[in-house]
Amino acid sequence: MSKLAIVGYGKMGKLIDRLAAEFDFEVIARIDVGDDLAPAAGADVAIEFTTPEAAMVNIEKLAAMRVPVAVGTTGWGKEMERARAAIDRHQSAMVWSPNFSIGVNVFARLVREAARLLKDQPEYGAWAWEIHHNTKKDAPSGTLLKLVESMKEGGYARPIDASSNRAGAHPGTHEIGFDSAADTITLRHSARSREGFARGALKAAQWIIGKQGVYEFSDVLFGGHS
Repeated sequence: MSKLAIVGYGKMGKLIDRLAAEFDFEVIARIDVGDDLAPAAGADVAIEFTTPEAAMVNIEKLAAMRVPVAVGTTGWGKEMERARAAIDRHQSAMVWSPNFSIGVNVFARLVREAARLLKDQPEYGAWAWEIHHNTKKDAPSGTLLKLVESMKEGGYARPIDASSNRAGAHPGTHEIGFDSAADTITLRHSARSREGFARGALKAAQWIIGKQGVYEFSDVLFGGHS
């Protein structure tokens, strides 16, 4: 079994802990936000779900330990170049995603293709919307920002109206829409629980062992390199 360090022991960390054995992982360290990362030094890989404020420091410390990491924390993306520099400097590895759900990553590809097909149809305006539980730190979500980026990658250059809601215990719904005077096209992904995110993170952690460099979850699912 591969040795796994869980960095961030909230709801996601505990769920990853519960599912780890299914992915042939032995959990050797359970590290909460603010705790010393030293117990992670003997791990084959780490999974990081903490806070936007803690993520970058954790990435740098794990890189210095040469412990590859799957990062599911959102809200720290502006520091990506700093993360890449740390990974390169220590010849370590990281796979990251604003959302480790397999379904969401397939959804993002569908969104990009829809944007490509409508990019030259000026009568279609676009929106992007999401809702999550009221304890989620960032709004809009990292997933929604990634979906908007996918639309732009598809060539959709017109304005995209983006909005967010936070309420209750909702695990997450993302919706992309295109509207014209003639009709409306709506694409939606709804998560039923956090389990899909945890399983995706464990799948990514399996994959990153033995690699070097910075990858996205789409590389795990579809091949290629970011």
